[in-house]
Amino acid sequence: MMLYVWFVIAGAFAGVSAGLFGVGGGMIIVPALVWIFTAYDFSPEVVTHLAIGTSLATIVVTSISSLTAHNKRGGVRWEVWRKMALGLVVGSLVGAGIADMIDGQALQAIIGVGALLVALKMLFFSNKEQVGKPMPPAGVQFGAGTGIGMASSIFGIGGGSLTVPFLNWAGLPMKQSVGTSAACGLPIALAGAAGFAWFGQDVVNLPEGTIGFVHVIGFLCISVASFAMAKVGAKLAHVLPALMLKRAFGVLLIFAGGQLLLSGLGVI
Repeated sequence: MMLYVWFVIAGAFAGVSAGLFGVGGGMIIVPALVWIFTAYDFSPEVVTHLAIGTSLATIVVTSISSLTAHNKRGGVRWEVWRKMALGLVVGSLVGAGIADMIDGQALQAIIGVGALLVALKMLFFSNKEQVGKPMPPAGVQFGAGTGIGMASSIFGIGGGSLTVPFLNWAGLPMKQSVGTSAACGLPIALAGAAGFAWFGQDVVNLPEGTIGFVHVIGFLCISVASFAMAKVGAKLAHVLPALMLKRAFGVLLIFAGGQLLLSGLGVI
C-alpha cells in the first residue's frame, strides 16, 4: 500500500512543477520512480527504463491538464505547435529506441547529467524576452521538434526545459513559450510512452502489472495526482515570484541529478 502512497506523492509534486515551470514533471517523476522502484527491489536492469516509460505515460495526462489551463489564458500558439508536432513524434520514437539500447546504469548517469544541466540553467541563466522576432521557417521548427522529442524521450521528460528556451529564442513571449511547451509535451509523451511500451514487451525481468516499460498502477496513481495538481501549478505561475521558485526547483534538481549521476557511476 505504501508503494501507491509514494506514487501519489511523486505525482502531486510533479503536477505542480508541470504547471508552474512548463517542464512536464518528468525531471521529478523519473528520479522519484528510480528511488521507489529500487527501494521495492525491482530488478536493477529494468529500473531506469521502467521509470522513464512510466514517466512519459503520466506526462500524457499532466500535459493535457497543463495545456488546458494555459490555453484558457491564451498561452498556447497552436500554429507553432502544428509545425513542431510531427518532429516531436518522430524524435520521441527514435529516442525510445536509443534508450532501449543503453544499459540501465549508464542511462541513470545520463539522466543525472541532464537534471544537473537543467538545474544550472534555472539557477544561473534566465530566458530573456525576445518578442517581435519573426518565427523561423517551418523546417527549422520541425527540426527543433525532432531534436527535442529525441532528447525528451531518452530523459523521460515532457521537453519543457528544451522547448521553452527554443520558443522564447524564436520570438514568443515567455508565457506563450511556457503554454506552447506544455502543449508540445503531449505528442512527446504519447509517442515516447508507446515506444517504451513496445521496446519493453519482451523483457524478462519486469515486475507484474507492466505493459513493456510502463508500470500501470504507477501510471494511474501519478496521473490522477499530477492531473489535479498541474492546474494548481498553472495558477501559481501567474501569481508567485518566478525567480524564487525557479531557484528552489533548481536546488531540488541538483540533489536529484547528483544522486542519479553518482548511482549510475556506481559511486553510491
